[in-house]
Amino acid sequence: MSMMNTALRALAASVCLTALTAGATSAEKSLTIGLTADATHMDPQAGEELSSNIMFYHIYDPLVRRTPDLTFEPGLAESWELIDDTTWHFKLRDGVKFHDGDELKASDVVYTLNRLKESLMVNLAANIESFKAIDDRTVEIKTPAPYAALPNDLAAILILSEDHVNNVGNDGLEQNPMGTGPYKLVDWVREDKVELEAFDDYYMGEAEIENVTFRPITNPATRTAALLTGEVDIVQDLAVRDVERVKGEDGFEVVTRPSLLNLVLALDMRENSPTIDGENPMTDRRVREAMARAIDVTALQRAIMGGLSTPSEQYVPSSHVGFVDGLNFREIYPYDLEKAKELMANAGVDGFTLTLDATNNRYVNDAQIAQALAGMLAKIGVNVELNVMPKSNFWGYIRVPTENSSFIMSGWDVPSGDAGSMYGALFYSRDKREGYGQVNRGSYSNAEVDALIDKADSTAKVEERDAHLQEATKILMRDIPMIPVHYEQDIYGARDGVEFTPRTDKFLWAYDMDVAQ
Repeated sequence: MSMMNTALRALAASVCLTALTAGATSAEKSLTIGLTADATHMDPQAGEELSSNIMFYHIYDPLVRRTPDLTFEPGLAESWELIDDTTWHFKLRDGVKFHDGDELKASDVVYTLNRLKESLMVNLAANIESFKAIDDRTVEIKTPAPYAALPNDLAAILILSEDHVNNVGNDGLEQNPMGTGPYKLVDWVREDKVELEAFDDYYMGEAEIENVTFRPITNPATRTAALLTGEVDIVQDLAVRDVERVKGEDGFEVVTRPSLLNLVLALDMRENSPTIDGENPMTDRRVREAMARAIDVTALQRAIMGGLSTPSEQYVPSSHVGFVDGLNFREIYPYDLEKAKELMANAGVDGFTLTLDATNNRYVNDAQIAQALAGMLAKIGVNVELNVMPKSNFWGYIRVPTENSSFIMSGWDVPSGDAGSMYGALFYSRDKREGYGQVNRGSYSNAEVDALIDKADSTAKVEERDAHLQEATKILMRDIPMIPVHYEQDIYGARDGVEFTPRTDKFLWAYDMDVAQ
């Protein structure tokens, strides 16, 4: 039997903070975490974004676990074996229990995959052709072609209880989620709190912290105040302007680490775009290059991000499969207003108006960045009207087929450590292959890129996959269907007494934390 774990290069940051946490007692340990926003779902197949994902991974488990440093290890599957080029067998751990006491069976995995194929998250199963239970502890999964990244993909598929979903229904799952994860849901009051308690029979051992409360605090100043007054023990996305203040307070620490989240601008490639009068100028590559050159990422880094950002070199970090060494978007298209104006003139474009859709509570200083981008693009005759909204409205508004949007600011991270999942979702031609192009919001289409993604998804050799994805990267950097802006820094504020390791994927996972008593 051969274990097909892919160890990917990644940066891990670790911190240990010392002393007492608010609310802990000698009998039970408790922790309160301040998030930037509430979860939008408790059904892991209804959509994904960071706050929801954090909840999902407390309540549910995947077959393959993603570690804090983006390597992969056994999860609900204790082992897996490649039987032939396209057939995998996954062996489930013995005795794993759901929160209701029922034992995990292979039929639950089959049910999860069947349901996934009919869900909004069908892209997660794009390279799964068929599956069946061999016995109660063995699942067979077939891919349509040799596919090296299957175990990585399975880290994003969380296993449901067939009996539970059938009992509560799809709508009921949102209020009554139940999995095999380290925590059980106690209460979810939307826009107020999510309360979890440790699951005593968790297969990896009971969590150190018994009670965990997540509080959505969308306002950055309020989030900082909640930390400093003891209402919460940790805050996610500490405001850049509050970093020095918190550092100066006794009993608190500021922890930063490079983020996987790449802030990007999606450009509509359709001839007729929803917010542009007449023919869409962005179909001309010269206009897209002009817009890229008009954006001063150094100014954004200095004036808005307080130095806590890193200009993007490509669409994925250097640690990832598909990254091309020596290729830097900002070196190819440096900030240059005169060149940008020349490109606009050569394209015969005297200026145009469009709307930028952006959030005001999802990314660090997102509303301020949107405003700054509008000012920068105005200098080359691109008049940007802002449509800024809370993330709770944003995702539905920009959803493919993107009937409302011409220009979108969003973020994308790739915790799988492999560019293929991003490229297949964002850049593969829409409506061409099931499970691909499902978030291609700019309607980009290049047959050569599609073919390279197909080749990458049809090899069992990681080296070959990397080579195909690197070729796709080069074409994407030339075509500019999307402008990469910067990687955020993950910034946390924490009270003394909280012990945690900031994860590369930004998940705040209480199971890996502890508090001093």
